[in-house]
Amino acid sequence: MQISTAWRRIARVFLPFAAGYYLSYLFRTINALIASHLSSDTGLGTADLGLLTSIYFLVFAAAQIPIGVLLDRFGPRRVQSVLLLLAAVGAGLFAVSTDFLSLLIARAMIGLGVAAALTAGLKSIVLWFPRERVALLNGYMIMLGSLGAVTATAPVEHLLAWMGWRQLFEVLAAATGATAILIYVVVPERGIALSTASTSLSSVFSDRRFWRMAPLSATCIGSSWSLQGLWASPWLIEVEGFDRASLVRRLFMMSVVLSGGAWLFGMAVHHIKRRGIGAEVILAMVAVLFIAAESALILRAPLPSILPWSVVAIVGTATVVSFAVIADYFPPELAGRANGALNVLHFGWAFLAQYATGLILEQWPANDSHRSIQAYQVAFGLNVALQVAALVWFALPWRRSFVSWMSSILIFKSADTSYAVESVGLYEDSDILLPADDDADW
Repeated sequence: MQISTAWRRIARVFLPFAAGYYLSYLFRTINALIASHLSSDTGLGTADLGLLTSIYFLVFAAAQIPIGVLLDRFGPRRVQSVLLLLAAVGAGLFAVSTDFLSLLIARAMIGLGVAAALTAGLKSIVLWFPRERVALLNGYMIMLGSLGAVTATAPVEHLLAWMGWRQLFEVLAAATGATAILIYVVVPERGIALSTASTSLSSVFSDRRFWRMAPLSATCIGSSWSLQGLWASPWLIEVEGFDRASLVRRLFMMSVVLSGGAWLFGMAVHHIKRRGIGAEVILAMVAVLFIAAESALILRAPLPSILPWSVVAIVGTATVVSFAVIADYFPPELAGRANGALNVLHFGWAFLAQYATGLILEQWPANDSHRSIQAYQVAFGLNVALQVAALVWFALPWRRSFVSWMSSILIFKSADTSYAVESVGLYEDSDILLPADDDADW
């Protein structure tokens, strides 16, 4: 790819879709900062606030499969521009809503309107850029988009000092509408190889490798979105005892780490794939680190709380890793459907985790509007237990391979030298292969 051509594609394809994803991330996380304003202005309780915030994830998840089909059929330009107009209308409705039901409908419209923000961007990268650059550009896409989470902290707090949250959503509605027009006008069309929708979806959902990695990816990434998008703020106030200024500073730091994490994951996947190593290795490492960080919070480990919360934030960008795995499993013409199928689980789990956390917290009485530490420990601990189960399921093929390898080592040591050389040769020829029904492609 010539340099001038590459920069034209970045300006006309990559950056407009990155702007759409930036708005999606901003809408996703902004409720963490305006939660107290919503509660005081509309009288929302903890469970209501959890449902209002998480309905974004529910609608987002439900739309992923249809959107994947539409992306593969009509292309990202038309799909993204139309949906962003819907998000603009939803943001405008949110700005003027005065009761819970209208706020819920508006939030659902926003969720549907930005539901293609990431997958449309990923689809555009697959269509317009070389395959060997896909993982790296995915990382840059998510890094730039996650700046929306940075904006939803200190910058929005400063805006709220001289305008209300309703005026803020009016501004966001205008910006979203302008981005929709920009994508439709600037992004060029690209010919798309069509395939049968039913066959394509069947090939995704019948792939054993997909169901091996999807639960781990969903429980970790979805939980990260749930925590940073809402429950980090109550924890930092009610458990850590921070005031409003300290809360905003920590949310800002988490968002900066989040943005840097997307770039880090993109670079890591890019380099290890050049060395013939699968992205599954990074996914497993991310899961272990995430479980450790959550456990440190639950057990109140003697660490600065920003450290585990930064890990929680950075895991939200591990979609870079998950989509790199998906790109290895399926051909480019299935990119929209395959990414959409995985995103159904990501956002579906985010909805369940966010809403269920609110329901669990409601079971403990509030003392001066504060929940007990035990309430948060139970809610967060349930998430961790499910993540551990998903990690065990994900690691089963590796465990069996490791057992076979260890058995071969023991046989090798018990044999004489000449026989050992022969055993090593046999092992290299056969024993490292996994059984066919244990995801041999790993």
